[in-house]
Amino acid sequence: MAGGIVANAGASSGMRDLIHPGAWYKNPRLIKLNLWIFLLLITSSTNGYDGSMMNGLQTLTQWQSAFRNPSGGMSLTKFLPHAHAQLGLLNAIQNIGALTATPLAPYVTDSLGRRVPILAGAIIMILGTIIQTTSHSVGQFIGARFLIGFGVTFAANAAPLLTTELAYPSQRGPLTSTYNSLWYSGAIIAAWTTYGSFRIKSSWSWRLPSALQGLPSILQIALMWFCPESPRWLINKGRDAEALRTLAYYHARGNDQDPLIQFEYNEIKEAIALDRAVAEQVSWADLFKTSGNRRRMRIIIAMAFFSQWSGNGLVSYYLSKVLDSIGITDVATQNLINGILQIYNLIVAVSAGLLCDKIGRRTLFLLSNAGMLCFFTMQTITSARFAQTGSHAAANGVLASIFLFYGSYDIAYTPLIVSYTVEILPYQLRAKGFTVFNFTISLALIFNQYVNPIALSALAWKYYIVYCAFLVFELIFMYLFIIETKNRSLEETAAIFDGEEKVAEIHQRATQDAGLAHVAQGERTPSVNDEKVTDEMVEHHLKA
Repeated sequence: MAGGIVANAGASSGMRDLIHPGAWYKNPRLIKLNLWIFLLLITSSTNGYDGSMMNGLQTLTQWQSAFRNPSGGMSLTKFLPHAHAQLGLLNAIQNIGALTATPLAPYVTDSLGRRVPILAGAIIMILGTIIQTTSHSVGQFIGARFLIGFGVTFAANAAPLLTTELAYPSQRGPLTSTYNSLWYSGAIIAAWTTYGSFRIKSSWSWRLPSALQGLPSILQIALMWFCPESPRWLINKGRDAEALRTLAYYHARGNDQDPLIQFEYNEIKEAIALDRAVAEQVSWADLFKTSGNRRRMRIIIAMAFFSQWSGNGLVSYYLSKVLDSIGITDVATQNLINGILQIYNLIVAVSAGLLCDKIGRRTLFLLSNAGMLCFFTMQTITSARFAQTGSHAAANGVLASIFLFYGSYDIAYTPLIVSYTVEILPYQLRAKGFTVFNFTISLALIFNQYVNPIALSALAWKYYIVYCAFLVFELIFMYLFIIETKNRSLEETAAIFDGEEKVAEIHQRATQDAGLAHVAQGERTPSVNDEKVTDEMVEHHLKA
């Protein structure tokens, strides 16, 4: 065991020794790469926009009138006589669409590349947004939201994978963590759009927020054609030369002999070759065949459920009902609180994501779970106090506990659940494993969106006790099973669940293939990135 730990420590430090010094924003190639990654990150905005938009629409009398008051007692359809079930379907239908597309997404991502599903998903989402914006019936609105969920699944399956497989090694953790954090950027736009549009007297009070949901997809349709493909996918398809050019162009200003590029390139090849040696044809069953894979999937499935069953679903989709329960019924005030909450969430989540390599994933998860348990218990107590006494101080306590709870949630569950999932999965299992993660989230969301409005109506604050109990279980689980992954390359991180010996083997093979035996001694070969070079010199090197 001790030998494995020493070998792995050397592997991690070896990659760090090859990282180019200097600020990334002084390197035009890294600026260009990060702009491409930003195009991928905004995929998450569509999901965030939807949750916040539905929160906002529920406060608009124009939307309630247009769809026969789904939060009231009128029947929306003959199949859904219960008003709260009607509202649950309107919220859940996007996730039902996502669930339908989930089995297809990994095959498209693995066979056609990471870019194609992002483009296809964006096109489908645009169609859904158009139908949703022009809706004149409940059926049309529900169908449109189903289509949006169907499309976003393809894009959301591929975008974080391409992000983590393209990013510069020292920026991979923070950038991939930013992916899920940008959920709140969409939520902010939706919250403030509905805050402004509720004053519009016509149906455009809800059609305008609906139309703006398509903006990220429009940007992706225009630009994704030019985005680089994943070097991991290219190597897996036998297109090694293209992969090497991509790595060199963005990570070393075109120098394919740079020590970092040679190490990255050979480490990717060795990791994929070792995975192939274990299984030529990867099936869904392979996700659970080995002890290492079972450890991965245990954490991934648990994180997916925890991300939705921690009490956050009550505020994400039913904030207006929570605020109603403590006497805050004014539409403008509710929308203002929603808008401020989303800005606060974005700041905390992005900040925590950027610090994930400094603080560590395990530490952030444990702090997050402990904080959520503490502050959701506080929300339960203050809600009970308000229900019993109508105290204004208790209402303020509920509001404060919501912000403190979300601050705790955002420390880990917003930035890390996607980045941690994709980094602990080896390349051959990454798309399928991430699909299981998304599938689990969809199941959890559908359950939440049907059960929460009914339970809130029947039990009020007493329903919070269920989540308090589940948060205790979450904290214990994460303490026992979450593994630290900071400061490792993507291939090393994926391999640690199979044992330190595999990490050391991948590192040793990559070092030998790249001719970098000196890396083990902490030395570093100078590279073109260490010098001030002109664009002409770089282009000359590429042509050569």
